[in-house]
Amino acid sequence: MIIKKLDQPVDMMPHVQGGEGIICRRQFLLPEDAYGSGRLFAVFTLEPGDSIGYHQHQGEFELYYILKGKARVKDNDEEIFLEEGDMMQCKDGDSHCIEAVGEESLEFMALILFPNQK
Repeated sequence: MIIKKLDQPVDMMPHVQGGEGIICRRQFLLPEDAYGSGRLFAVFTLEPGDSIGYHQHQGEFELYYILKGKARVKDNDEEIFLEEGDMMQCKDGDSHCIEAVGEESLEFMALILFPNQK
């Protein structure tokens, strides 16, 4: 399967998980094409000050990989800054949030997978 950039769904989502601003999400893989292994594979773009609010993952885990810009993330109780090439994982049962900081847009890849259930 090949999905060209122009054919990838783009959503403009306000106040994601109670966060600030309007978030742009470009999806690479839709849940129905993930063979039950996950529900999200996308690039998010946030302008400075925009954020995805603090939320918990249950029955799934999420990875963020920073492509461009600078982010302030909260991983449970730990707050840290991430830059291009950095990654964070929010494990099943954990909570996190992300905010674009600095003067340029933040772009990151997000992947939500389901834990192996045997």
